[in-house]
Amino acid sequence: MVIGFVMFLFLQFPIVNVILITSSSSLVSAFFDPQVQFSIFLSFYTAGIATLIAFLLGTPLAYVLARRNFPFKETIDSLIDIPILLPHTVAGIALLTLFGEAGILGQLFKSVNIRFIDTIFGIIIAQLFVSSPFYIKTVRESFEKIDPRYHNVARTLGATPSKAFVKVEFPLAAHSMVSGAILCWARAISEFGAVIILAYYPPIASILIYQRFVSYGLSSALPVTTLLIFVTVIIFVIIRLVQTRFQEEYK
Repeated sequence: MVIGFVMFLFLQFPIVNVILITSSSSLVSAFFDPQVQFSIFLSFYTAGIATLIAFLLGTPLAYVLARRNFPFKETIDSLIDIPILLPHTVAGIALLTLFGEAGILGQLFKSVNIRFIDTIFGIIIAQLFVSSPFYIKTVRESFEKIDPRYHNVARTLGATPSKAFVKVEFPLAAHSMVSGAILCWARAISEFGAVIILAYYPPIASILIYQRFVSYGLSSALPVTTLLIFVTVIIFVIIRLVQTRFQEEYK
């Protein structure tokens, strides 16, 4: 019990300490700073889009991994974890070689006037790459726990495979989809290494904090850090409350 509490303190005290040592006046100044406001908005906005893409593309992949047997399934499942294991700067370099001006996809998208270097598209791609595995893994585990007989019963009653999925399995896995989306969103907001290599500008909150720390020191970075903590925690609590209410309604 004591050892567990020590671990809890280790996880929480640095965050609490940052809040305690930040002056209220500097926090208010940061709150009304247009650059800070935009960087936090950009972080949440791009993370939201990355999470939406993870939901649209990751849900079918999670379902296939949970329900279908095919060659190299275990290998594919393991490879999905690689973006989580890679150092963030390595992830950024890998994305740069593919989506940069000289990359295959970079050149392809350039033909339709979409660029990833120092653009919002680059931010989203970087966030999606490092965060989507959290969503896929969470939802795959949820689908695996659903008894396949529910799907089979729906099929015997005349439902098509897609309708059986939408009407039966999707609602049963919805709770885990919300949880996976929260993990994906939170991870996307916190990304720094991959984003700074692919899209240094416009700066999201994590990069703005780094810029101010390098240029002006700790005192300049602290208010933005504390403000980001407050905003993230508030939104996270709201999402958790909505998630809890959602779970209670669909039990």
